[in-house]
This record gives sequence, C-alpha cells and structure tokens, in this order.
Amino acid sequence: MATRPSQPVQLDGARGPLTAKQSKAILARLNSKGADTNIFARHLALEAEIVGSPLVVGNRVELLVDGPATYDAMSAAMENAKDHINMETYIIEDDEIGQRFAELLIRKQCSGVQVNLIYDSVGAINTPKEFFKLLQDSGVNVLEFNPINPLNARKGWQVNQRDHRKLLIVDGRVAFVGGINVSSVYSSGSFGRHKPTKADTPWRDTHLRMAGPVVSEFQKLFMATWSEQKGQPLASRDYFPEPANQGNEVVRAIGSSPAEPYSQIYSTLLSAINSAETQVYLTNAYFVPDPQLLAALKEAVLRGVDVRVLLPDKIDSVMVYHASRSYYDELLTAGVKIYQQQDALLHAKTALIDGVWSTVGSTNLDWRSFLHNYEINAVVLGQDFGAQMHALFMKDLKSSKLVTLENWQKRSLGARIKERAARLWAHWL
Repeated sequence: MATRPSQPVQLDGARGPLTAKQSKAILARLNSKGADTNIFARHLALEAEIVGSPLVVGNRVELLVDGPATYDAMSAAMENAKDHINMETYIIEDDEIGQRFAELLIRKQCSGVQVNLIYDSVGAINTPKEFFKLLQDSGVNVLEFNPINPLNARKGWQVNQRDHRKLLIVDGRVAFVGGINVSSVYSSGSFGRHKPTKADTPWRDTHLRMAGPVVSEFQKLFMATWSEQKGQPLASRDYFPEPANQGNEVVRAIGSSPAEPYSQIYSTLLSAINSAETQVYLTNAYFVPDPQLLAALKEAVLRGVDVRVLLPDKIDSVMVYHASRSYYDELLTAGVKIYQQQDALLHAKTALIDGVWSTVGSTNLDWRSFLHNYEINAVVLGQDFGAQMHALFMKDLKSSKLVTLENWQKRSLGARIKERAARLWAHWL
C-alpha cells in the first residue's frame, strides 16, 4: 500500500490498449472537468498496480436507484437476450421477484438462449431446492457456490467463503453490478415514501447498468468463478463478442476473492481515500472498519477533506448494528461527519471521492467483505458520472439525520455495553 512513483496510466478501448498519447489526452480531459486532485496525477497508476484490470474507455453507465428501476432494467435486457445470460447472485428467493426472474430465465432458455446461474449456498439457504431443480430441468446451467452440505462439497471447499457478488451479463454486451439481490424486499422504492410501517420498510440500494468494452472484464470475472467452483462445462456461446464503443465513461471492473493476498477493492478504496483532496462520501450498509480504514478517514480530515459517512439507522443484523456504532466516538471526535438514513433500510455500497472517482458494487466496509467474500465493484472516473453520484448522495442526506458527538455521548450505558460486546465479533461480521 506504500505510495510508489507514478507510472503512465494505460487505458484500454474497444480494440485494445490505447497509445500513451491517447491515454494522456483522455486523462487530461477528465482532469480538466474536475477539481485539481491527485487522483489523476498519482492514484490511478498505483491503483493499476494494485488491481491489475485495465481502465476501459468507451462505456455507457446508467445509475439505477432501488429495486424497481433495477429489476425493470435487468428484465428488459434479458428479454432482448439473443445468445446468453450469465447471472451471479448472493440471494435469490422463491418469492414474487424470484419467481418473476425464474420464469423469464426459463423462457429464454427454452427459446435457445443459454442461461448460466451461480447462486450462493448460504445466501439462498431458505430457497427450496425445487426452485433450482425447475430451472435445471428447463436446461438452465445452475451452479451452487460452496455448498454448505458437506456431502455436496467440492475440492477446496471453504464454508466461510461466500459469493456476495451481484452480477448479470447479457450477450456479453450489457452488465449489471451493484448491491441488489433477487428478492421482494427490494420491491418498493425508498424515495417518496413517508413513515412506512415496520413490516413494509423500503430498502434503499444502488446498482449500475453498463454497456461497452468493460463488459468483457466483468465476463472474465464470471468465467473465473465458474471455473474455480468446478461448474459443468459451459455451452459454446459468443461470450466475448467484438466490443464496440457505447459512450464516454471510463470504467474499471474489480473483483476480489479470499484466495488473493489482499482484497483488491479494499486496497484501491484505501488508495483513493489517501489521495483525496476535497471530499470523501461513503454510503454503506455494513460498516465495521479495520484500523487502516479508520486511519485513512481520520487522516483525510486532517488534510482538510470533507469526510461524510452515510450509514443505516435500521439494519437487518443486530450484531453489525451495534458493532458499527462502536466506532462512532472515534470517528466523530476526529471530525468525520456521520449520517443515519431514516425511513428506509440502507443496503447500498457506494463511494464518491473528489467528485471524480466513484464506485458502486457489492462490497461492504467490514471484515467479512474484505477477508471472506467474493465481491465485485465498478469504478467510474469522471465528473459527469460523479455529479450524478453527488446528487444522489445529497438526496440521501435529506432523508438522513446528522449524528453529533454531543448527542452521541449521551447514549445509554446499555447501548455502550452492546457496542463493546458486538465489537468482539468484528472479524466475523
């Protein structure tokens, strides 16, 4: 993680690596639109060494907010599939949304489109096996990630390693990445709702739809997981069609797995925070940071960076809820601004740095995501997309409450005891 001398940043296009002159011109254009920041001068070369995957130009990126918009966009893409559909998800439930997806996948498989599905054994533990058997009987190639049943275990089985990715690729030309699983809990949008009932709390989440050359990078990540999990050979299809420019966005695909010496997503996020000069805006559902992330946030404040962290006021894990709050004292004292989302269960995992470096994906800011999970994120460069992320963050803040150090220190003794107890389990949350 030590800062090394910058090397020329290499960009890839639809036809492969761009020349040094072309790369320099594109980066200069991106930099000229944003604030004067070290991200384009120093961070990107270091990020390339950390991650290894290329920065890819010529993409179109659409920001999808909450479940309804995301499911509509995914369904439309799958309806138009002509060759294949590759889906990787942590949760797929046997409910209204799960049945909607299953019906569509089966119908496309029967029409001649090859469907390949990876689901996590723990994430889908409550989904009956009959749900997946129906898919398989229709010809869908289904792969259970790290089965928790030892009788179904494959060589190299690690029950604690989970596939937390949410990835959909259609015809090798469109990719979806973000925090949204296949479940009816996402059926209602979070904006525009007022004081929902406890049983009807909307979920707030963020996803991306991408078209362009970077889709091939996400396809490689799907193929690698399928191979590592020893799935049945995939039917021959045009998984890597000739790429074509679809827009002006510069995107990097990042996948992390426990087999690597360090989490690529975590490392590149730390690198970006350490390069920040104006702002660090983090939105995350499960916030149980390690010492390096805590230090990076506090040091950014000392440099004069506006550091804001948006976290949930309510959450679906009691242990994470209290463990997360055990860090509030330290962060608030250092000058980090903490907000809590009201009237919605926050599940998004995004970051915006200096208005020009954005990421959306499946990665939580906790030990489990960094050490035990397979995760996937997209990093998008540039002020145009950064402006969309900024507007969304500000909109979220309007429905959030600022936590002040003065009020936080008035919390009860019982709350403090729960925080200390939960923090003991931080590595496993």
